[in-house]
Amino acid sequence: MAKTRGLVVYIVSDSVGETAEFVVRAAASQFEPGRVELRRVSHVQDVAVIDETVASAAEDDGIIAFTVVVPELREHLVQAANRAGVAAVDIMGPVLSAFERVLGERPQHKAGLVHQLDADYFRRVEAIEFAVKYDDGRDPRGLERADLVLLGVSRTSKTPLSMYLAHRGIRVANVPLVPEVQPPEPLFRSVHRDCIIGLTIRPDKLTTIRVERLKALGLSSQATYASQERIEKELAYANGIFDRLGCYRIDVSDRAVEETAGLVLERMGKTARAAGIRFPLDRLL
Repeated sequence: MAKTRGLVVYIVSDSVGETAEFVVRAAASQFEPGRVELRRVSHVQDVAVIDETVASAAEDDGIIAFTVVVPELREHLVQAANRAGVAAVDIMGPVLSAFERVLGERPQHKAGLVHQLDADYFRRVEAIEFAVKYDDGRDPRGLERADLVLLGVSRTSKTPLSMYLAHRGIRVANVPLVPEVQPPEPLFRSVHRDCIIGLTIRPDKLTTIRVERLKALGLSSQATYASQERIEKELAYANGIFDRLGCYRIDVSDRAVEETAGLVLERMGKTARAAGIRFPLDRLL
């Protein structure tokens, strides 16, 4: 005979419990809506919480779905549920056992490891969003929040380099240097000079790049943007800013973005270790 009242499912985990909840919700979707009530018990670290949860499940005539990776806690939960006559479903245990058997090694039995991986993923997403938001000097407020600030004249690969580093979880802001526009004041006031990288390039290389850029846009290669006089003026202005800031410089003339990124990471890692600044060393690994 079908059960007329709803089912209470206690989701027990020594981490967040999202994995178990996802599985339970998937199972519940196969029954009439509203028949299943979920109660999550997260970050379980001692047997007292398990005993209380088992007692509650027994009182509600409910069941327990759990993802507990610490062996002692998992075993205690299973035994307590058996004594109380409560159905307990081990969602992760069988998978762990299969992995252990096939791989021939013991699992770490550490709670929350998947969320540590998730944290790395979300950190990269945040860094990519940051790089887009603070690309090309759009908002100077981002300079004080950035892990790294890239400076350079147009076509020195500031944006591609920012995005490449963002995929490593590094928040990068970049600022174009134009003689007619003063750089944002935070550069000189509140950004540590060791968090700033100046990107330089040979005049002949920059001329070639800009001419090709103009052609791609369907514009004349004779435009001032690609003229030798203009390029030399911009580069002289940029070098003056670099001197004023006292920042490190990297010549990108004959380097791929990946190679430049490697130099940036190497430089920032050394500087951070030596000066104890806030650049995130874990993101260099």
